[in-house]
Formats: sequence, structure tokens, C-alpha cells
Amino acid sequence: MTPRLLAPLLLTGLAACTTIPQAGGTGQRPPPRPDVQTQQPPPERPAPPPQTGFLAPQIQQMAGLERVIQRDGATLVRQFGQPRLDVREGDMRKLQFSSTACVLDVFLYPLQQGAEPVATWVDARRASDGQEVDRAACVAALGRR
Repeated sequence: MTPRLLAPLLLTGLAACTTIPQAGGTGQRPPPRPDVQTQQPPPERPAPPPQTGFLAPQIQQMAGLERVIQRDGATLVRQFGQPRLDVREGDMRKLQFSSTACVLDVFLYPLQQGAEPVATWVDARRASDGQEVDRAACVAALGRR
């Protein structure tokens, strides 16, 4: 056979080996489906982040604070008068009462989700220089005015 006759035969043979893309296709066969028995289970999902729900506050336990701890804001205002500060942040409330003797910061938090905040913690300091003072003594001094 002459090279002139051999070329058309080779081209015809090569053309038979190629695939013609179908409309909308890529011309490639899809990968074979894995056998159902050998298929890997889906990877485990990461654990969801921990739920941050209601956290019950720590309640200060100290002699002499019974008139304050676990009392609501209205009760504290009746006892000590109008607060110098009334600050709210989220479900927290801070009332600050003061006299010439001391400054009392009362922190109120709800004891249960959705409940009214009550006093759970008290800090006290001297009005003159800010030095820490006995909390119960400050409560007593403010209650006498």
C-alpha cells in the first residue's frame, strides 16, 4: 500500500475511536458509581457549639446584707432613696447609692430566665477616697439617713 492510500485509512480508524459530545454534555463519561456496599459513610459533622443559655448568678452570702441581697430594685429605692446611678446592661442592673460616709454598688441579676433582677452582689467604698469599706457597715450607714 502506498502512503497516499494508507493515510485515509488511518484517519478513518482514528475517527472511530473518538466520541462526539452530546448536546449539553462534556463528551466525557460520568465516573462509575461506587458500589453501595463499598461507599464510605459521610464524614461526621463537627459538634455544634455549646448552647449559651441562662447562667444563674452567684449570690453573695455575708452577714449584715440581709436587707439588700435578693431584694428587687423598688425595695432598695424605698430603703435607700433614689440611686445616684441606675445602669442597665442586658439583664443586669446596677444601682449606686451614696452618702458622705460611703458608696454602695448593688448588682441585680435575675435568678431565673425572664425573672425580675434582684440584688445578688454588693461592693462598698468610702466616698472620700474610694478605699474599700465593710459592706454591711455601709448598708447600715445608708439605711440611717
